[in-house]
Amino acid sequence: MAEKTGFSDFEKEAMRDRIEELRREQSNNKDPKKGEADVLEKISEMTDSEADIALKLHHLVKKIAPQLQAKTWYSMPAYCNPDGKVLLFFQCATKFKSRYNTLGFSDQAHLDQGTLWPSSFALTAWNDATEAQVTSLIKQALQPFN
Repeated sequence: MAEKTGFSDFEKEAMRDRIEELRREQSNNKDPKKGEADVLEKISEMTDSEADIALKLHHLVKKIAPQLQAKTWYSMPAYCNPDGKVLLFFQCATKFKSRYNTLGFSDQAHLDQGTLWPSSFALTAWNDATEAQVTSLIKQALQPFN
């Protein structure tokens, strides 16, 4: 079997997307409305079931953590602290050819529990129980480190 050389088409597309995001961020002058518009555009490109979950997550973040700013991050809806560092993101299954959507948290999230804790979660549907669990995770992620 031949060794892989270079980047895959998928990886090249992700890099192009990220470069475009960085250009938009520079030209937007950190205007939160432009970042939110970019996120809503990405959500509109998802399948109906993915978009439904992503939009509910988006509204939840706006409701319980209005200090977080929406922006795209590697073509994914993401929410960052006022300093611009991503705290959480939504990765849709179809774009990444995955079995399920993922709600991910960066190292900026304060989810620490001992020496081992999850930083991403499979997210296949949105219901009241899911919303409560995600709410708890976001609130915990926003707490200061102990």
